[in-house]
Amino acid sequence: MNTGERPDFPSDSGKSPSGEPDPETPKPVRPHHCSHCGKSFTWLSKLKEHERTHTGEKPYQCAICGKTFTQLGGFQYHERTHREKNTYHCSQNGKTFTRLGNLKKNERIHTQEEKTNHCSQCGKSFKWLSKLKEHERTHTGEKPFQCSHCEKKFNQSSHLKEHERIHTGEKPFQCSKCGKGFTWLWNLKTHERTHTGEKPYQCSLCGKTFTQLGGFKYHERTHTEKKTYHCSLCEKTFTRLGNLKKHETIHTQEEKAPSAERLLVS
Repeated sequence: MNTGERPDFPSDSGKSPSGEPDPETPKPVRPHHCSHCGKSFTWLSKLKEHERTHTGEKPYQCAICGKTFTQLGGFQYHERTHREKNTYHCSQNGKTFTRLGNLKKNERIHTQEEKTNHCSQCGKSFKWLSKLKEHERTHTGEKPFQCSHCEKKFNQSSHLKEHERIHTGEKPFQCSKCGKGFTWLWNLKTHERTHTGEKPYQCSLCGKTFTQLGGFKYHERTHTEKKTYHCSLCEKTFTRLGNLKKHETIHTQEEKAPSAERLLVS
């Protein structure tokens, strides 16, 4: 029977059948905002995790291989790869390890086993007989390698080769900054400090720094040696002759300067 009334369908007006407004679905509260990009998060922990994508911080480090991670989940997943598999294999005996450090420790055992050549003088061990022979010369003083240019002798062939560069003029070590060549590597290292400004030698007494070891050693002696240079006019003492000479010029200038008495007479 048609009563002439409309059925109760939802209204598009946003009001309930009673005429009251429909309550809105509450949005989740996100009080934590990223200071870098403005993104919001419900939980502070999620904000902290997100901020690492901006800072690059990786606070989770694997104790086995040293790899670092931004998120705890990724770190924990990675750790399982070490626990689930024996990933490190010893090439000597086929033994497997879950930690690289344990493998290295095991390999050292094999290395020690391989050092079967022992010095009869001091007991030091060597893997190769040739290295033992080379070492033994430090005890015997034997120098079997002779320079064909000046007949100087050496206990190691490598030392002979280095020496021969004095005669041949060979300069195998080249500066990457300016292209200058050097006979010995230590010369190159010293030269490179003129570009970098590095002064690795520091005096423990006064703090002065030096580029070269020679200059540093010479300076140290100024603290330890006696003051041997004496001024004959005022008996002041100096550790360097150059400083004495410089000081003596003060007296020379004083002698040349006209005194007040001389000026009055003239």
